[in-house]
Amino acid sequence: HALNKKWESLYSFEAEVTQLEEAFKDEEHFIEALATGNTKDVVKLNVSGTLMSTRRATLMIAEDSVLAQQFDDSKWTVQGSFPPVKAWTPTEVSNWVKDIEGIPEDIASLFLENEINGSELLALDKEGLKMLEVKRVGTICLLSDEISLLKKAANADKVTQIEHSPYCFGKILEYLRLKQLHSVNLVKVPAPPSIRKSQKKSFEKVVDYYFPGESSKFILG
Repeated sequence: HALNKKWESLYSFEAEVTQLEEAFKDEEHFIEALATGNTKDVVKLNVSGTLMSTRRATLMIAEDSVLAQQFDDSKWTVQGSFPPVKAWTPTEVSNWVKDIEGIPEDIASLFLENEINGSELLALDKEGLKMLEVKRVGTICLLSDEISLLKKAANADKVTQIEHSPYCFGKILEYLRLKQLHSVNLVKVPAPPSIRKSQKKSFEKVVDYYFPGESSKFILG
């Protein structure tokens, strides 16, 4: 029974992520409908392997947030405000590993100790992971899949990388989109994001990263 509940919870979680992906497809169509030939403010995001699209105005609606600052005029250079994966330092690689759901915390330290940079990360296969002394088969397979997704993202053109949980970042982006639509009187005042219990800590961590201190109230209410 416990296993069945776990599978049911997993399927439910996957369904929520799929719903978010569909919402961002709708957002992309909405962007296309509003576009007047100027696409420089359309932002394509790769959130740990999940592709999302939005307008820069949506990301900047909370003016005091770190997220808004990353996309403001002083830093925005029409896609590419973030370093490409190949340019990642060992610390950035280690942080990426830490953010992968299901990976034990001590695994990230193996990448840091071996000074694995972005280019080397993309070259790692299952044998390479074993040489790093990643021992569990499940962890090796999970890392291998994540690296494959990262390779596809690294080769994608004009896509901004966001190395956070697609579920958590997607919930934030969905809420910002509704706030943006509310600002032009297209929808009612949106309720704060509804987060699964199992994802609350991760969600709060992502909110704290992009909306530190008092600015977190913009998302959490």
